Amino acid sequence: MQQNILIVEDEADIAESLHYNLKREGFRPTIAESGEKGLRIALDEKTTPSLIILDLMLPGMSGMELCRRLRREPLTETTPIIMLTAKAAEADKISGLDVGADDYIIKPFSVKELTARVRAVLRRVERDSVPTYSDSRLTVDFNDMRVMCDGEGVKLTRKEFTLLEYLIKNTGRVATRQQLLDNVWGYSYFGDTRTLDVHIRRLRQKMDECGTCIETVVGVGYRFNKFK
Repeated sequence: MQQNILIVEDEADIAESLHYNLKREGFRPTIAESGEKGLRIALDEKTTPSLIILDLMLPGMSGMELCRRLRREPLTETTPIIMLTAKAAEADKISGLDVGADDYIIKPFSVKELTARVRAVLRRVERDSVPTYSDSRLTVDFNDMRVMCDGEGVKLTRKEFTLLEYLIKNTGRVATRQQLLDNVWGYSYFGDTRTLDVHIRRLRQKMDECGTCIETVVGVGYRFNKFK
């Protein structure tokens, strides 16, 4: 089944290039030239998108304001949003992420890179929708925040649970320290990376024998490995 992609972009050449390439990749793209039109399309149950590509600088309603409006609506509060911006300043990136964007890409950009970002975000959303994880030793209920190791309950803090959840939902892949800090502590966190290492150590200790599922990748980050 084709997934709807809404492109909210007032620069016609960029919008048409994205439309052409996304359609070629098997998506069903729609273009909105303004924030107001984008809002109407996004909130129409017949055209609700699976993902929104949103330009930051739009005539009338800005990309920031549109993002805020979409996050307040039940129909689009969890719809992934990739923000396009000509601003490379860190503060602008953080502002976009703080109002609800899931990712951002700076103009000018490669259409291939943007397409790859679209697929990556959609994969992440699909993984995040899974309510539980289970293998031969470890069971995790993401909705109720329950962890069981070899049939015994494991008590974790909210931060420890969120850290474990992120690692599990990226099973087999290395999560860099920066990715973990961005996704668990937030994009506005500028603290010491040793905070992450301390939390990983405590998480392993609390999980006892199941703590061996968290592998240290020296110089890079951590990886969750599923028990057979």
